[in-house]
Amino acid sequence: MTDGQDLLLIADRSWDGVSDQVSGHTELLVRDGRIERIGPTVPRSAAPGAQVVELGDHTLLPGFIDCHVHTTMNPADVLGPAVSTSPAMVALNSLPVLRTVLDHGFTTVRDMACFTADPITVHLARAIARGLVTGPRMIVAPHLISARGAHGDFSTLLSPALGVELVAVADGPDEIRTAVRRDIRSGADWIKFGATGGFGSPSDDPGQATYSQEEMNALVGAAADLGIPCTPHAYGDEGVRRAVLAGVRSVEHGNLASAQTLQLMQDRGVFLVPTQFMVDDALEHLDEDTYWQGKTPEERTKFRAYKDRLMECARNLADSEVKVAFGTDIGMFPHEQAWREFPTMVKLGLSPARALRAATSVAADLLDRSDLGRLAPGCTADVIAVPGDPMDDITVTGQVAFVLQGGLVHARPAADDGAGT
Repeated sequence: MTDGQDLLLIADRSWDGVSDQVSGHTELLVRDGRIERIGPTVPRSAAPGAQVVELGDHTLLPGFIDCHVHTTMNPADVLGPAVSTSPAMVALNSLPVLRTVLDHGFTTVRDMACFTADPITVHLARAIARGLVTGPRMIVAPHLISARGAHGDFSTLLSPALGVELVAVADGPDEIRTAVRRDIRSGADWIKFGATGGFGSPSDDPGQATYSQEEMNALVGAAADLGIPCTPHAYGDEGVRRAVLAGVRSVEHGNLASAQTLQLMQDRGVFLVPTQFMVDDALEHLDEDTYWQGKTPEERTKFRAYKDRLMECARNLADSEVKVAFGTDIGMFPHEQAWREFPTMVKLGLSPARALRAATSVAADLLDRSDLGRLAPGCTADVIAVPGDPMDDITVTGQVAFVLQGGLVHARPAADDGAGT
């Protein structure tokens, strides 16, 4: 595509990011990085000289949005960057990850913390915005602010004799406010904090709330004063409830929240980013020893202990009207497998349309980006194509064949897939 040239996409189907069903034959005109027209036909007089991309038996969709990623983390060595790798190497190792995520149709991501003192993801986001690096549009929470000894405090990986604390640990309202302001000073778009323990860390429990109501109120209030939204890592019901009462905009995970707390979230308009594939995959493989090789024994024990409650919460979520936004936690598992969240959501009771909206219009609403997540005139031209109809087969989300981000083509089907210009 020539810089500044109009682009006309033609496909057998499209889905606008909102509707319950796909539309038929669609022509979509892109001009100056935005969607100019979309409909069954676009008069050629409206697009003289446009480059035409014939996508055949594909469905056009808004670019996917993943609201919970870790682009600087390696699933084979999750904590390695925090203790043994220079910030420069962490950033360099992230460059192919960013391209992989974009090539799989995720044109926007919200990165939910790196585990180095330097806010590497802020730098990566700025490099992408300036065109220095290829990758998805990045919205960033630089660090996980957490209590000492709670989820995300990896200081125990170092000798206590060194007297070093890793990343953003903070206790009490005053320390917490300082940590929040430090992250915002470094360029944070969001503040993420640990409201409960987790499954993957050996020393804390996902059901335990690790910040008091007073501490959460101070954290969210300090961020709100500076116009920055907050979201907690929170599995257990009490931690989720406290975070919602404190005024967070979304909750990450929430896989042990009660029906009552989900209703509270619904009533207050709080989004949930449930990262269900990670949980469901662990439960599916509880009895397979090979699956747990390389993981801490505590992780498997905790999943066994909470299995019934995790399954109950998934059913409650499917029955609720909570605003579900798509998030995967990639980095904890391979980045190219982010699409697996879609079939997991459907398996656990969400409709295909709700799962797709979670990664498009609902995710865009969470991020306060009304120009994203929809195929409509005036929206940013983030457009992808998948074969067939995702409403009939949600797994085609793992077969993205064409990626347009901000009007620039990044991937397209091979000639034998029916594509052409």
